Amino acid sequence: MQNLYITGTAGSAKTAMAVGLGLKLQAEGYKVSYFKPIGITTASGSTADEDGILMKKVLGMDTPLDIIVPCTTSPFYLTRFQQSSNLAKKIQSAFEVVSKDADLVLIDGAIFPHAMASINLDAPSLAHDFNAATLYMIRLKNDFSMDQAMFFNRYFKAHDIPVVGNVFYNVPRQILAKTEGVYRRLLTDNGFDTLGIVPQRPELNAPTVEQYYEVLGGEILTGEDKLDRPVEDSIVGAMTIESALGYLRRAANKAVVTGGDRADLALAALETDTSVLILTGGLYPDVKVIAKASEKEVPVILVHYDTFTTIERMTEVSNRIKPENESVIKVALENIEKYVDWRQIIDKLK
Repeated sequence: MQNLYITGTAGSAKTAMAVGLGLKLQAEGYKVSYFKPIGITTASGSTADEDGILMKKVLGMDTPLDIIVPCTTSPFYLTRFQQSSNLAKKIQSAFEVVSKDADLVLIDGAIFPHAMASINLDAPSLAHDFNAATLYMIRLKNDFSMDQAMFFNRYFKAHDIPVVGNVFYNVPRQILAKTEGVYRRLLTDNGFDTLGIVPQRPELNAPTVEQYYEVLGGEILTGEDKLDRPVEDSIVGAMTIESALGYLRRAANKAVVTGGDRADLALAALETDTSVLILTGGLYPDVKVIAKASEKEVPVILVHYDTFTTIERMTEVSNRIKPENESVIKVALENIEKYVDWRQIIDKLK
């Protein structure tokens, strides 16, 4: 069988797809292995790629983690990786170990398909080297998301890399009909298959406070033991307190982003269902805010970005499945069985 390179942008559920599909293929009797050539380091300082740890356990792999994920990188990688040929050889050698005796390898793409294109380690280049077909995961935010998906599908095709198809994952229910009637048809009209439309499920979709901290960095002022709280919505507190109250009361399990000098808004947020306060500008808040947050057991994260940059970076946050989250792993498998044409994936890889 041909190997499968699962690619897409940040937050497109590449790993959730790998978890569910890997378990399903194992249940069908296939020897499945997992490989992530380019891992990502986090703001919390961890050097081990969490997806590699997860998949090693889920698939029962004996391969060492540094072979499953031979390289980790960051947005400022070029100074570190000047000898790209040596890095490519390291990745290729690791892949040969992972793929030995496997019927197929699920290859998990980096944070973006174009990541590390400067040294020819982007998704299309690696898919070619690994003799892999691609499965493109689509995270829908607006119509530009479809433009992006169309661009990458055409790019893969132009470079003779087989495209198995596309999967829409974590689709909000209010745009399910548009996804089926408009977006799916657009792909079909351009010669690309849609192999699944997976509705949004809170268990998989809502990241935790810890995952926001990993992306944003900064300083945790209180609530270090409550970083597992889910974040289902976010509100920017850049308005008057009167205008903000209605939004704060309507949104549950939310992250509230505001300047560290907005004690009035921070205190108001703490009287509603708030999962985390994210204070921007490096401005330490009034002691009343810390006291109230501690009383309410709400984490407070102080970041040194301005509010606009903080919101921009928050778009990179996505929920990571952890090995101990058995119920979430079960949901990932259920999504494959219920919403994804996994049989067609197998047929195309054959």
